Amino acid sequence: MLFSKNSHHEKFLAGHYTRQPGIRLQLLLLVIVAFFYFHPAAAAEELSSIGLNLMPWPVKDEISGGQFRLTENFYLGGEAKPGHRVFKAGARFMSRLFGRTGLLFEQDYLAAQEINDRTKFFYHFDQPGQLLPGEDESYRLEIYPEKIELTARTDLGLLRGFETLLQLLSSDQQGYFFPCLRIEDFPRFTWRGLLIDSSRHFMPVDVIKRNLLAMSAVKLNVLHWHLSDDQGFRVESKVFPRLHQLGSDGWYYSQEEIKDIIQLASELGIRIVPEFDLPGHSTSWFVAYPEYASAPGPYQIERKFGVLLPVFNPAQEKTYKFLDRFLKEMTALFPDPYFHLGGDEVDPKQWKENPEIQKFMKKNNIPDEPALQAYFNRRLLKILGKYQKKMVGWDEIYQPGLPQDVVIQSWRGQQALVEAVRKGYQCLLSNGYYIDLMGSAEKHYLNDPIPPDSPLTDQEKKLVLGGEATMWAELVSPETVDSRIWPRTAAIAERLWSPAEIRDVNEMYRRLKVINLRLEENGVNHLKNQPMMLRRLAQSEQIKSLEVLAAVSEPIKGYSRHSQGKLYSSLSPLTRFVDACYSESFEARDFKRLVENFIRSRDLRQAKIIETWLELWQVNHQKLVSAESSPAIKEIIPLSEMLRTVSQAGLEALHLIMNGKQADQSWLQAKYKVLEEARKPVAECQLAILPDIELLLGSLKK
Repeated sequence: MLFSKNSHHEKFLAGHYTRQPGIRLQLLLLVIVAFFYFHPAAAAEELSSIGLNLMPWPVKDEISGGQFRLTENFYLGGEAKPGHRVFKAGARFMSRLFGRTGLLFEQDYLAAQEINDRTKFFYHFDQPGQLLPGEDESYRLEIYPEKIELTARTDLGLLRGFETLLQLLSSDQQGYFFPCLRIEDFPRFTWRGLLIDSSRHFMPVDVIKRNLLAMSAVKLNVLHWHLSDDQGFRVESKVFPRLHQLGSDGWYYSQEEIKDIIQLASELGIRIVPEFDLPGHSTSWFVAYPEYASAPGPYQIERKFGVLLPVFNPAQEKTYKFLDRFLKEMTALFPDPYFHLGGDEVDPKQWKENPEIQKFMKKNNIPDEPALQAYFNRRLLKILGKYQKKMVGWDEIYQPGLPQDVVIQSWRGQQALVEAVRKGYQCLLSNGYYIDLMGSAEKHYLNDPIPPDSPLTDQEKKLVLGGEATMWAELVSPETVDSRIWPRTAAIAERLWSPAEIRDVNEMYRRLKVINLRLEENGVNHLKNQPMMLRRLAQSEQIKSLEVLAAVSEPIKGYSRHSQGKLYSSLSPLTRFVDACYSESFEARDFKRLVENFIRSRDLRQAKIIETWLELWQVNHQKLVSAESSPAIKEIIPLSEMLRTVSQAGLEALHLIMNGKQADQSWLQAKYKVLEEARKPVAECQLAILPDIELLLGSLKK
């Protein structure tokens, strides 16, 4: 949405132009007003942001007209008693409603929620829901001018309905209201997850809790908790205490903390599936117990990242006795029926170089190392079965002979999922949902566990349980992890909940901006940490020019930060400008839409808005250089200069278009060279507006 009241645009523009002569600010405001006045579609889009900002989008909605006006005598009531998760959900609902509106509700919603003659919001469910795949999460929400009714078959459905109602809260000059409508809703996929890696960088309890609350707000229902890797073993073990004592640097979760987190997740209708990665990614295990490794120690906690050599020894019986005792303890701690054992990226070098392992393979007719891993998996599967758990693993675990009651999580591609499903396995998709790669919300949104051109039959499609966003933690810290998860994971949540045909990208972004702000009430720091980080870098409160630059800068994509000259480790500070930048620039996307509309229409009123933005970016460099006093800022001076240069190129192109002039070919070639140079990363950042400037230049070719 262009110039949304909820975007960062106005904050930056107001901060910039209030320091300029008053006439400039007046001109800017007139330009913006004129844009919406002369463009009814844009105005309608702006007005629609007051209405349905739902994410995920429901299966069926019918707007009936009218409003339920919200006042301080708003009472909710149902059959839930204090202590029940629906009662707690109702209390959270009222608390968040109070936080948004400032209304002093008369009801003591922490003590009683029974139905009486004052009740305006009625909720009802038929039975408690079980935290299991396939459980009913459907609900029906009906809003009338005089009352609201939320009904569901299970209490899990009520939890999802509470979130929808909160998203419907709207306002006008008279106050707050809910639009009258009827919604019938249920999820497309039963497994809608987020993986949080607490191993490579430890994520304290408060990080996990606030992200659980944010997950609930967008109807995600599985936290996949990655708890062991080469860089750390993060769970207290009372059976093998040296695991956490020696393998964690002191950063681990006590079993009481884990129980507390599981309790909160249960109250939110979220399952927690733990992952202990085996047989590779296992260095931290061997710091305490090197006798279970395939090569002699000693071992120490790994600080580097990547696919490393240490791997469990699958040829010795004591390995399975050790893992049996460990899994007995952990399966009792984590109540979910599913248990993830990793299985990815096993380097077979130690297996090949260990004579005893090679002898074992020959004796047992195991032809190669992948078959040896399959043997290992079958042994672990038998152990998990003894403790009534179902095994989940990454797609490398699939080998001929693997029982079909294993769930395979595909990270290497859609084809791996298709092949596993066709062999009768239940599957999850994570390929395309790797949010640590800094991809756009659009890219993740259009990625589908069952795409429109899926070759699967209707019966085979039933084996696709859903998918998971994956937040691997090589380059995130507790300070930055929220900004890497949100808001893009909300787009993934919609893909996993909403009907497949809900695919309008521009409409998704319109709603995502609103949801992005509302997620803050759950405690996530994805927005508020950026200015704090910039103040720390600048050693000053004067960070406006840094904010302008950060708004149109993004971290470089994929895993390319690891190849930019800095040797990252688990001890590296993640406090630089690149870490403060958001994963995706909404400003650049909005600017691109504005440029596209202008190129199509040649409307000079749109050109004036484009000009205003380009001028802001063009003059920002001098402001940043003048204010710069911190050594930590020096590395981004070339990036700021680059923004000035490409904005100047954009201004020149815009003026040529506005004046109906042709571009000189030598001039055009020079500007394309400017863009080519600007594509080179600076301080591991890239300017997100480069494609937008290229659009302006490209239009001069015609």
